[in-house]
Amino acid sequence: MHTLSSIQRNAARVIAISVLIYLTGCAGMSEREKSTAIGAGAGAIGGSILTGGSAAGAIGGAAIGGVIGHEIKK
Repeated sequence: MHTLSSIQRNAARVIAISVLIYLTGCAGMSEREKSTAIGAGAGAIGGSILTGGSAAGAIGGAAIGGVIGHEIKK
């Protein structure tokens, strides 16, 4: 079971790093797109932390954060 937990933590880290790399390419994005991307990145990191490194937590957090970020700039 220890190996699976380690794999999940590493997957969550990869997702979070991927989102952060994606955010560096925001120069040509609208304010709404930037907010969506930032919300997804923050949600992925938060979801990963709250679930102890779970990839599912990171993905769920990214989805929720993206929706919130998108709705803030309406």
